[in-house]
Amino acid sequence: MSPFHAGEQTIQKLAGVRDRIERKGRAVIRNYMSEQHRAFFAALPFIVVGLADQNGHPWATTLSGPPGFMNSTDENLLTIKAWLDLGDPLHSCIRDGALVGGLGIEFSTRRRNRINGRIENCVIDEGFSIRVQQSFGNCPKYIQARSERPRFRAKPVTESRMASHLGNNEVDFITEADTFFIASRSAQLGQEETSQGLDVSHRGGLPGFVRVISQYEVCFPDYSGNLLFNTLGNLEVDARAGLLFIDFQSGRTLHIIGRARIRWNVPETMRSAGIERLIFFDIERLMNRDHAFPHLFDFVSYSPHLGADG
Repeated sequence: MSPFHAGEQTIQKLAGVRDRIERKGRAVIRNYMSEQHRAFFAALPFIVVGLADQNGHPWATTLSGPPGFMNSTDENLLTIKAWLDLGDPLHSCIRDGALVGGLGIEFSTRRRNRINGRIENCVIDEGFSIRVQQSFGNCPKYIQARSERPRFRAKPVTESRMASHLGNNEVDFITEADTFFIASRSAQLGQEETSQGLDVSHRGGLPGFVRVISQYEVCFPDYSGNLLFNTLGNLEVDARAGLLFIDFQSGRTLHIIGRARIRWNVPETMRSAGIERLIFFDIERLMNRDHAFPHLFDFVSYSPHLGADG
């Protein structure tokens, strides 16, 4: 059985890498966590998660705690001792049986590993476990190096703004960003027997790599990467997605949901810069939250793949 669903296979064919990546996928995508990955998650202070809301729309958010708030006593189970606060758009969406995507990322080393699975063992306001159905690593491309300040700070009261379009404040936030996360879903999300569900991934670039087209639309590049096309494969079969921007200096977060369109034909000047596709994203709803992310990170250097001086 292929480790890729129909949407991923379609994108791989369009990119001309289908046969080669099928072999690679069988080697790197596992249905369990390796010892190395289990230790990696246990050492992290936060995890990015993708969950679907009551309407099936994916959002991206984070769960945090002192290192050790995640642990794994079983290669198929990741236990998380944390819960989303009341102001988080996904607070009421953690429940037994829900599909979830997880991304562990270590900015100082540019390591990242992903898991997908189902939630179980929920204890409201305390934590839950993820029954892992897929586990795989990603290359360090396009991750900006950052160093965490040496403390986990208590979050002040979070203030938020809900809207259907970007304001000037959000426009500035997006155009200055060098990192964001994207949650996507497969078409089979509602089927109980499938392992194809939610996915969450990292995107990075030089400030300005996400362009604001209007108050209702943004655009970002798809750089050459690992060729698995997990995110694009999902968008091919279900255009709904959720974006998450984090201000690592203030803890501000910007959650945006909407629908994505993939543009395959890009100018040669973009291709020479490593841009293979463009993603246009129509905004449906956003939540701008002050002080929502409890960690502070200082910028160290841009990814060497971006051709910028650190």
